[in-house]
Amino acid sequence: MADMVRTRLSMQELIAQRRRAGFVGRGAERAAFRTNFDLPPEDERHRFLFHVHGNAGVGKTFLIRELEQVAREQGALTAYVDESVGSVPEAVAAISRQLGSQGRRFKDLERLLAAHRERRHEAEAAVATLEAEPEGPSAGSMAVARAGLAGLGMVPGVGAFAGVLDPAQLAQGADRLRAGLSARLRSREDVQLVLEPELVLTPVLLNELADAAATAPWIVLFFDTYERTGPFLDGWLHEVMTGDRHGTLPATVVVVTAGQRPFDTARWGAFADFMTDVPLGPFTEAEARGLLAGKGVVSEPVVEEVLRLTGGLPVLVSTLAEQRPAGPDDIGDPSATAVERFLKWEQDPVRRSAALTCALPRHLDLDVFRAAVDCPDGEADALFAWLRALPFVTDRGDRIRYHDLVRDTMLRMQRGRSPRGWAGHHTRLARAFGQWRAESEAGRGDRERWADERWRELRLAESYHLLCAQASAALPVVLRDFVDACDTDDVTAVRWARTLLDAGRDGDAETVSRWGADLSQALSEGGTIAALARLLSRAGLDEPAQARARVVRGSALRRVGALEEALREYDRAVALDAGFARAYRGRSYVRGELGDYEAAVDDLDRALELEPDSASAHSVRGEYHRALNRADEALRDLNRGIELDPAHHFAWASRGAVHLSRGELDAARVDLDRSLDLNPDYTWALVRRARVWRGLGDPTRQLADLDRAVTLQPDWPWSRCERGDALRNAGRVEESLHDYDHVLALHPDYASAHASRGAALAALGRHEEALTALDRALDLNPAYTWALCRRAETHLARGAFDLALADAEQACALNPDDERARAVRDRVRGAAG
Repeated sequence: MADMVRTRLSMQELIAQRRRAGFVGRGAERAAFRTNFDLPPEDERHRFLFHVHGNAGVGKTFLIRELEQVAREQGALTAYVDESVGSVPEAVAAISRQLGSQGRRFKDLERLLAAHRERRHEAEAAVATLEAEPEGPSAGSMAVARAGLAGLGMVPGVGAFAGVLDPAQLAQGADRLRAGLSARLRSREDVQLVLEPELVLTPVLLNELADAAATAPWIVLFFDTYERTGPFLDGWLHEVMTGDRHGTLPATVVVVTAGQRPFDTARWGAFADFMTDVPLGPFTEAEARGLLAGKGVVSEPVVEEVLRLTGGLPVLVSTLAEQRPAGPDDIGDPSATAVERFLKWEQDPVRRSAALTCALPRHLDLDVFRAAVDCPDGEADALFAWLRALPFVTDRGDRIRYHDLVRDTMLRMQRGRSPRGWAGHHTRLARAFGQWRAESEAGRGDRERWADERWRELRLAESYHLLCAQASAALPVVLRDFVDACDTDDVTAVRWARTLLDAGRDGDAETVSRWGADLSQALSEGGTIAALARLLSRAGLDEPAQARARVVRGSALRRVGALEEALREYDRAVALDAGFARAYRGRSYVRGELGDYEAAVDDLDRALELEPDSASAHSVRGEYHRALNRADEALRDLNRGIELDPAHHFAWASRGAVHLSRGELDAARVDLDRSLDLNPDYTWALVRRARVWRGLGDPTRQLADLDRAVTLQPDWPWSRCERGDALRNAGRVEESLHDYDHVLALHPDYASAHASRGAALAALGRHEEALTALDRALDLNPAYTWALCRRAETHLARGAFDLALADAEQACALNPDDERARAVRDRVRGAAG
């Protein structure tokens, strides 16, 4: 008996089997796809890509689901991706999950995907404490700035900051963001997972696919609703299939895409020899007659009426065929739709009501069904099983969805027939989703809630139904939520805008539709910066909501280096809401990056008056006091920050730097050790601890920490220059030049690299080259005391006493308390007599 239970097919498998048995039409398309598996990849007739396209209702999804079964009959592993994903990482996760369910777990990819989700949440906290870096954009960053910021949802498409930022601002923001996150996240790979997830995930996906291809004859990847997913998948898919940047794709992989539009010929036109275009139109008369005959509908008057009424659209022909009308009168008024006729034929009032009501949610599972349909619990399972077997219902495993054409018709009918009933049903569904949302958010703060994908799904569903029930009351709330969506990430913002579009269309609310269209367009053209500008210019938000939008926009501007514009947004936020602590914190970070530490401290003073237990505010204020050489105030704040959050590695490292500046080397080492215990790959702390080892006379440990820092973050100029200096001081001068040259290749205007390079060249006796390097350092920073002293020594070595004395005197004038500068001046005076 137990064996019988184990071998029995599931309800879903039986439903799919019955529906496949009745699949009619598209014979040529299915035959071409099946024949492709008989051709080895090396055969010129073999096709690696099929693109199915056509208008709504022509059966694209039904066809590719049939093609998926055809592929599985050939022993293929398959994965299906649709508009439920909103980014390349989500698409990669869907592929990994589905192939894993077929016995091919992608363990390395699963690990990276989990790390990607975690690091994205950590990135926002890390960005909040970025330090200002003195150097400008690196030479290589101009070309990759947009791609580098896309991982945080800052650049959703080409031209994302047209009219907002100039290229230098964008590149500088990319450099600063990468450097700051590199210093604070666990490793270089973690930084890349945040900033460039596709570059990390795609090679691993290709390796996993290659391993799976060794044991499976074919792998077929299906991408449905491509009109929605193509904007972010198409370029990636083209690169994966035609380039080798990420590695190679096994030749036994076949890709199937389906959408309303043909492929972009500008991108794919040159590759027509490996792809098959599959345009779908309505059923031919022969195909429609075949489907009707298969359902026993053969009476010529009935067939002719069905053909006329449906226009050959497969979803409507299938719907009518399921009812097996005996005569034209059973079809009813030709001006009515096929869906209305279906409801007329269904005599069971419970089923009729359920079919209509279940069109209201955008997605449906058993819980939503029970919330929507008023029926006894004992009947819910059977009624839900009946519903999911209907010809216009797409079964996606854990949830079902009506075909868009059918759902649109049902929605229009209900909205027009009973506006009050329409509002009442949506209110009921909104209440159910609101209850589930409230249960999921209990005991959690705003940031934690918005980081939870399940909570966001529930909030979106609740918002959709509220907009459909009463658009004027719900719209301001949803627009305020859009601000938080922008604060979360770009994918979430896009989903909020799409919900406005859907609710406006389904509820026939022009204002809601217009907002959805405007925000979607702004996101595609200029990201959250442009979308929030559009929102602020027209939404009529109340002052607290405006202040929040200004802060979120200021944060986005700060991340891309538009500091002056970010500062203006924070100023406006403070003016709108003088009690908004985050506005003061954000403005302080911008002022800190602009070097205005006094004003930055003032802002954090105010922020801490409003939120006295903010660990990050205490720690960052302590860092600003350190930059202002106020060691006592810095220690006070950093002690408090550590007390409030003992796991904050930034605070431990900053306190260690304070102890280092006071010559308290043992205390500095203890704090920096603790910071690195919490985050072993924290490069900022590694470089600071290297300075401690230098002070303690331990060059071996000094170089070990610097080697580690450079390995983790090879393009960070500070750590490279520090290692160069350590090598130079250890007598390894030629090696030190490699570090300085590496920095200057990426950052040609990095003054300290020029100065240190000059000192190294002078040590090698290459005095003319040394003077050129030191001159450049002083051109960039005329008050650079150390460089003046090194140039004075180089002039002295050449016997140019007057020049040496001029540099030494200027160094002492700039910094009278600098003992090393005075020592150089005394040496020059002595040599000059």
